Amino acid sequence: MTRRFMYRLAVVGSATEGRAVTDMLVVSFAVGALLLACGAAHLAHAEPSTATLPAPATAPASEPAPDPAVGAATTLSANALYNLGNAYARAGQPALAILNYERASLLAPDDPDIEANLDFVRTTAKQPSPPRTRLIRMLTSLPPTLTAWLGVLGVAGVGIALTTGLISTRYRRLRRTGLTVGTMLIVWNLASAMALWPAVHAAVVVTDATPIRVSPVPMGDPLFTLPLAETVAVTAAHEDFVLIRTRTGKTGWAARSNVVPVVPERFTP
Repeated sequence: MTRRFMYRLAVVGSATEGRAVTDMLVVSFAVGALLLACGAAHLAHAEPSTATLPAPATAPASEPAPDPAVGAATTLSANALYNLGNAYARAGQPALAILNYERASLLAPDDPDIEANLDFVRTTAKQPSPPRTRLIRMLTSLPPTLTAWLGVLGVAGVGIALTTGLISTRYRRLRRTGLTVGTMLIVWNLASAMALWPAVHAAVVVTDATPIRVSPVPMGDPLFTLPLAETVAVTAAHEDFVLIRTRTGKTGWAARSNVVPVVPERFTP
């Protein structure tokens, strides 16, 4: 009798402890979702980020485009970057045109004008356009801000569905629907981030015959050189050099001054 009572007590204690751990995990998840939503709302209502970029040029084609290292700060909008790319293209600077078209494309995916001008300038510079599958186009069809908000809503929906399940046993179908939709939004957000990863770490060669070296030091013969306007992937950085990888798989170190990332490294308020 005593052994049976002790066994039941142990079983009840284990179940209670397991439920307590589950409750702690669910509550922690819900609090994290709430904090993430609050942070996203704060970022959404903050002032738009600006970078040290030149203002879009309105000069005729015979005049040079503005220097990318000098100029007034301008808001990073797709239209401003698109106009800046047009200015560089008219001035015969394909590398800087491609750079700004790439930046505009990140903010306005699948914009037909941006995509057409980017393909035209790449063809003129004899640089192939990277292939984009239908799946990649679908995953990157939404602006990054909207994609981030969908991810926040997904996390919040999953957290709310799990939390309400602890409070009440009613509305099971509604909770399951919220859990399913929230999970799908989270998966979409993660897949979109993976699809955008190469574009976020891309860079454009802005100096013709850029030497690529075996180590981040400005000495010795280069392994090979990169042509103007080629797009590469940046995988690491060391002082004044970045480690790049070409589309053909070649790797080496290039000077920062010769390679400009598509996503600006520093922003000024």
